[in-house]
Amino acid sequence: MGKSRDLAAMRRAIAISAQGLGSTSPNPPVGCVILDSEGSTVGEGYHVRKGEPHAEVNALSAAGKLAEGGTAVVTLEPCNHFGRTPPCREALINANVARVVIAVMDPTSRGEGGAALLRKAGLEVEQDFLQDEALLVLGPWLASLENDRPFITWAYEAAPDGKPLPLDAHSGVPEIRYALQESYNLVIDHGGQVREGRPGKHGREVFQVPHDSLSGNSGRLLRLLSAAGARSVLLNGASDAAAALFAAGAVDQIISYLPGTLPSWAPGAHHSHLGVLPEGYRLTGVNREGKYVRLTGRND
Repeated sequence: MGKSRDLAAMRRAIAISAQGLGSTSPNPPVGCVILDSEGSTVGEGYHVRKGEPHAEVNALSAAGKLAEGGTAVVTLEPCNHFGRTPPCREALINANVARVVIAVMDPTSRGEGGAALLRKAGLEVEQDFLQDEALLVLGPWLASLENDRPFITWAYEAAPDGKPLPLDAHSGVPEIRYALQESYNLVIDHGGQVREGRPGKHGREVFQVPHDSLSGNSGRLLRLLSAAGARSVLLNGASDAAAALFAAGAVDQIISYLPGTLPSWAPGAHHSHLGVLPEGYRLTGVNREGKYVRLTGRND
């Protein structure tokens, strides 16, 4: 019974952590669920933006005294340092939580790490619990840290051979792609305009939209995007910026919208280029959206 409750609680924590996508940068999107000593859910919370309480603090506030002797189920290792907010490991200890279940360990932990300090305080700690599932949300943030640049997704309408269509060939896909933008800190439109994926949702003084021209080489582009505080960027359609970043190998994910109708086939015609994703990208998702087939690929 305990294991099944932990599984359900962690999956709930992962689901609510996604509420922070597009607003927590440069912090990670984290979710937390508090179970009481009997295993019932008594509180939950997620990190909204940098400078505001972390997921654990929000969940503990919701649980109140019911957290005593209970379990905190959290998607990322609780922080162990004082920043704009107190360390979450201290909040968990002060709340008299007995046990902490962690999905992903935090590579930015300082000193011994939050998990080690929780154990020293006498709490039971389980780590790497549903790690792969939690990475569905935390993966881009971790990739940004590892690569020292934002995680970049390029979404575009494709010709039947899989290649991005030129600007004047775009049709109904921009409206479909609009739903993607709220999961990203910055969006670069096909005309080169830069904007927040969720306008006005980032913390003050920790995030800004670049106002400099996006012309230039990929190195300059990446420096501009990183200086903005962005951990994730969506390239919305074919553009010079998208072409430069793709050529530099800086595009981590492709979302290609293929037309749902077959091309014309003439007897005896040769069609040797029927790719759906660029070389080097593995297919990770296939869906139908309106009159398109949406293909997702990762460059791992």
